This record gives sequence, structure tokens and C-alpha cells, in this order.
Amino acid sequence: MTTRVIFLGAPGCGKGTQASQLAKLLNIPHIDTGSMLREEIALQSEEGKLAESFMNQGQLAPATLVVRIIKNRLLRDDAQKGFILDGFPRSPEQAQMFEDIMSETGIVIQHVLNIEVDENILIDRMAFRKSCVCGEKYNTKFKAPKVEDVCDKCGAALTQRADDNVETAAKRIETYKKETEPLINYYTEKNLVRNVNGNQEIDKILADILSVLGVSAVK
Repeated sequence: MTTRVIFLGAPGCGKGTQASQLAKLLNIPHIDTGSMLREEIALQSEEGKLAESFMNQGQLAPATLVVRIIKNRLLRDDAQKGFILDGFPRSPEQAQMFEDIMSETGIVIQHVLNIEVDENILIDRMAFRKSCVCGEKYNTKFKAPKVEDVCDKCGAALTQRADDNVETAAKRIETYKKETEPLINYYTEKNLVRNVNGNQEIDKILADILSVLGVSAVK
């Protein structure tokens, strides 16, 4: 059984965490387009060099190039039983372009999973998050360290990104809504959107994702 899913969700919704966990459970790749572009650049592939030339000029890699890179990635052996695509497409135009190119391969998206989280919770998740150099992540509202600004795991000082504040978080959410609402409508018309309540605990969200996709963990 194949599971081919696009993940959507506003900043702070936990999309990356859920995509990674689902990928492990189903033994399929989590394909994050940002990481994929960086990998191609590091490999200095033809597409990677092209992407690097745009990024060196402070520009985004064109969607046509990104789709080519995604197509090559989805044709690898590890993606034949399915995949989770994260970070692309971002508009109906990109979605149509992706479908047109992937139609040559017979690969068809089966589900578009949309993680819905209340706006006030999204803002709190972003504005109050802190991290440690060891990789541990905290949130002073939801998962505070035992000692303020000190990592429970290694004892190092926690840091916070300069743009992790209420005002910036609200702007990021508003931008996401404007950009992504047409995309959600596009996929809704194709009966592909599966909405999941992202206000819950991580384990409950994952259980709901498995349920709406109609899949179970690979044993």
C-alpha cells in the first residue's frame, strides 16, 4: 500500500514533528523541500548548481527547478512505497505544475493533510519557544525548563531567536493564511484535504493523522 501525502500547516503547528514521526512509522521518506535543495547544492548536481546560482543572488529557486528536483527525489527507490512532501507546493499554480510534471511518472498525490491550530496557540508556540545548542527545545508556556533559561539535559543556557515574538509570529501567520488559503481551496475541490486538529497533544495528533489517512504503522 502506498501513502503519498502533502503536509500543510501554519508556522508553529508542529508540521515538521508530525511529518518526521509519520515517516518513521510508515517507513517512507519525509521530503522537506528546503533540506532537499540544500542537499542538491552540497552534491553540486546540475539542479543544485542552478539553485545555488539563484540563492547567491538573493532569489528563490524557480518553481520549475524545484519541481524537477522533487521529481528526481520521488523516483528514488525509498519513495516507491510513498512519501511525505513538506514545503511544496505553496500556491495553486505550483500545485498544477507539480501535477503536470508528475503525471509523466504515474505518481499521484493521495492526501493533503492540513494541521489546524488556533491562532492564539500558534502565536504562543512561536513567541515563547527557546532552544539549546544540544538540540533540546522548550517553550516557556507549554514546556518550560526546570530552571529558567537553563537546559534540563545539558545545563547550557537557552537562546531565543530575535524574530520569535508576538508581533512577528502574528505577521507570519497572516502571510501564511493569505498564501495558503487558495491552495487549500484548490485541493479541497479535488477532495484531497484531510483536516486534523493540531491543538492536541503530539501523540493524539499523530493518532488522528493515522486515522484520517487510513494507515497503520509498519511492523
